[in-house]
Amino acid sequence: MKSLQKPFSVDAVSQSVSQIRERRPGFFPETALILGSGLGALADKIQDATVLPYASIPNFPTSHVAGHAGNLVLGRIGNTPVAALAGRAHLYEGWSPQQATFPLRCLHTLGCKTLIVSNASGGINPRFVSGQVVAIDNHIDRMQRSPFLAEEWRHDSLEAGQLYRHANPYDSQLIAEAQAIAIELGFALATGTYLATLGPTYETRAEYRMFTKLGADMVGMSTVPEVALANQLGMRTLAFSIVTNVAKPDAPTKTEHSEVLDWSQRAQSQLIPLIQRLLS
Repeated sequence: MKSLQKPFSVDAVSQSVSQIRERRPGFFPETALILGSGLGALADKIQDATVLPYASIPNFPTSHVAGHAGNLVLGRIGNTPVAALAGRAHLYEGWSPQQATFPLRCLHTLGCKTLIVSNASGGINPRFVSGQVVAIDNHIDRMQRSPFLAEEWRHDSLEAGQLYRHANPYDSQLIAEAQAIAIELGFALATGTYLATLGPTYETRAEYRMFTKLGADMVGMSTVPEVALANQLGMRTLAFSIVTNVAKPDAPTKTEHSEVLDWSQRAQSQLIPLIQRLLS
């Protein structure tokens, strides 16, 4: 596994950002995209694209999960210059929260003020169906792995004694705009609470029942560290979750990653036009 040369430091970010700017001089993205399982096809819709494999960028973590290409794509969607992370590094792959969120720090330094992030999730709320797109309006963090623990970032980014607050981490105005666009596209965009676990396991029936009582609508293994960091950096955040399978707590079922990718790909026909319209 590739490690950061100088973990989490401003120097490491500067080194990575300098390399990115050399490949695309004079480009200043406004919106960062993090494309989760099966949603890499949105990267193919980016116009005037420059593709940088993560392996070519100093200090970037790489993902080895199917459905995550591992490329940074710079270009435009509509009128908006974007920087898209086609694939993410997960904590369950062995990356620390600081390493997994390092690319987002770089995109913020490049100029991104807004984050749009997507993931695939298991449905807990029985009103959801497989393949449905849901806007995340709150989350429950069961990972309990903070991206703010590294000593250098604590001094660089936070005032002494300051505690991170994220009472409303998801931008309500962006959610409302996305819902209005969804209606124009012919579908209703529901909202829900996303519960993040460390993984890499699918949940037991007992865990699904517990998560229901905690108030969760979907469960997955990503997104929360990125959203937490985005909020600390002052970025407006919009998150989408594709429900790939709906839990049946009273019936034994088995979920395969291939099913997750299949349902994610089916939902692209709704989510990709929605994001394109939003950024236009």
